[in-house]
Amino acid sequence: MQVIPTAVNDALILEPKVFGDARGFFMESWNRRGFAAFGLDVDFVQDNHSRSQQGVLRGLHYQLKQPQGKLVRVVSGAVYDVAVDLRRSSPTFGRWAGVVLSAENQRMFWVPPGCAHGFLTLTENADFLYKATDYYAPEHERTLLWNDPALAIDWPLTGAPRLAAKDAVGIPLQDAETYP
Repeated sequence: MQVIPTAVNDALILEPKVFGDARGFFMESWNRRGFAAFGLDVDFVQDNHSRSQQGVLRGLHYQLKQPQGKLVRVVSGAVYDVAVDLRRSSPTFGRWAGVVLSAENQRMFWVPPGCAHGFLTLTENADFLYKATDYYAPEHERTLLWNDPALAIDWPLTGAPRLAAKDAVGIPLQDAETYP
């Protein structure tokens, strides 16, 4: 597996070894020992699967208590995936990293606990898989404003995104609750 650092401390792009032939392909999407060799010795407690239509932007979500580390990937379609560092003790606090994840490139993205996370669907549909290190806790969920000028995230938009109500009214970084 190739590990590619990003502009956010501890957020990593992972390129697994893919073995393919005329019949299809095989890859390990998770191997505890293999990932631990790269410093990702984590316990996952929940798997999630979402499907989104083109132009849907989900996020930027985080849980103030019970922060979740997420290993994310796309199994159908493509998304532009973003992590924003909300850890005040981090040297990259307030920075973001983005990566295209697709069924074609088979990349994965490790979003460490303490980061907000979101994605924009680039294809007609995209199936998105998350492995999370803590359980979903809606009472602790917060939403960072996806288009906060202070963040200046370079979303590859071709028009206005399709947003959930909670995502349309996210909080700008300067007013957001963050981690120590």
